[in-house]
Formats: sequence, structure tokens, C-alpha cells
Amino acid sequence: MSSILDNRPALKAQIDQIAEVAGYLWQKGWAERNGGNITVNITEFVDEQMKSMPAICEPRSIGKVLPNIDGCWFYCKGTGKRMRDLARWPMANGSVIRILPGCSTYEIVADMPVAPTSELPSHLAVHDYLLAKGSPYRASVHTHPIELVALTHSKKWLKKDVATKMLWSMIPETKAFCPRGLGMVPYMMASSTELADATIKAIDEDYDVVMWEKHGVFAVDTDVMSAFDQIDVLNKSAQIYIAAKNMGFEPEGMTEAQMKEMTVAFGLPK
Repeated sequence: MSSILDNRPALKAQIDQIAEVAGYLWQKGWAERNGGNITVNITEFVDEQMKSMPAICEPRSIGKVLPNIDGCWFYCKGTGKRMRDLARWPMANGSVIRILPGCSTYEIVADMPVAPTSELPSHLAVHDYLLAKGSPYRASVHTHPIELVALTHSKKWLKKDVATKMLWSMIPETKAFCPRGLGMVPYMMASSTELADATIKAIDEDYDVVMWEKHGVFAVDTDVMSAFDQIDVLNKSAQIYIAAKNMGFEPEGMTEAQMKEMTVAFGLPK
């Protein structure tokens, strides 16, 4: 069976990276059943031949008008699909879609008519915001990292930047590789407009990773691997904190002076 990836090495490399990350999410226990979503803006890899490809489904409504993604193409994980399957067969568990004129509808182009995630409107709204802002970020990852989710079951960690400061203090790499910290969004219904709006507001406040209370995280970055890396580093810090607590003591963490020294040395955002 032919694929849109045939003879398109740059596009195939992007989809292979998505599959690799999907495998990591499953291996870490962050993607139970069909949990989690990945969407990547692949517009820069679209050639003239792709632009003339016919759709394999009727136009479908996004549910809102998103003017900044006019003509964009995305790879989207399929609704009800498992990350462990996407890792092996990305084009059978996800699809390539293009946004139609008017910016309120899309159609599936390849490889199979796999309906995108039910959270597509939320993901596309974030991509619309990123493009409007002129951001270089093209990938979004939603997953359920165990230790970070566990933290949100205590109101202590839901206060602005309380969790961020603790996570930064556990190991120097966290502030170095996640310099914008962890945004917090209170519990809202999954797939809701309210959750999407709250996530965009948190990203607008300069967070790249946003925690959804008692649910999971939503991360954006230049590519899907970089988004995964940020989540991975933050969750490692949560694991260190919990390991210390399980050993019977409160970890002292790096001091404010030590973290300030790192900020200056690495030229990190203040």
C-alpha cells in the first residue's frame, strides 16, 4: 500500500519521531489505553504534489474558526487509538489533515480515514495561537505523567509557581532544560472549550508545559521530541521529590541563590 510518506524523507522523519515519542509515552506508563494526544504542524514539509492530493473524507467541522491555521497541515493521533499502536503503525493510528479555506473545517488526506482525536479543536486552537504569536513551536503533546499528576492531588502544589520552584530545586537540569517552569490549570472537563482557553492563557503567560489538575500535562515545543523532553525532565524532578519523601525526609533542594546563579550562568529566562 502506498503512503504519503513514500519518497518524502523529511516528512517521514517527522512521523518517525512522533512514533518514537509515542513509544516512550507508553513505556513510561503515561499513556494507558488510548490516553494522550499528539498533534504536529507539518505544513513546512508539504510539497506541490501533496497540495493536489484528493481528500479521503468529507470536510469536517473544527467547531470554531481559527484564522491563523488557514491552509496548514497537521499529523494527528486518531481518536480512540493507543500510543503503543501508534509507535508501531503511525499512519494506521493517526492521519494527515489539511485546514480548508474559511478555517472552520478540515479534511483527511492520508493515509487512511482515521478520525483525529476528539480533542482536535483544543489542539488546533493552541496551534492557531502559536502561529498568531509568531512562535516557532510546531508540536503539542498531551500525556499523563504519573508523579506530576500525583502532585496535583494536593492543593499546595496548585498555587502559582509553587510546584515550579520545587521541581527546579530538585536537580540543576530541570531549570536548565525547563526554564519556563510548569503552569497550573484547575480541574476542567477534558476536551472542553474552557480547558483549551485556560491552557492557551497559561502558555501566553510564558509556560511551555501546562499541568491539568488530576489529569495530565500539555506541552508545546519546536518538535515533538523537545516537547517530550520537557515533560520527562519535570517528571524526573517529581520522582526525586517523592523518592526523598518515601525515604522519610523533606528534600532541602537547591537554594534560591544556587538557582539564581544557574539562571545567570546559562542565560535562562528570569
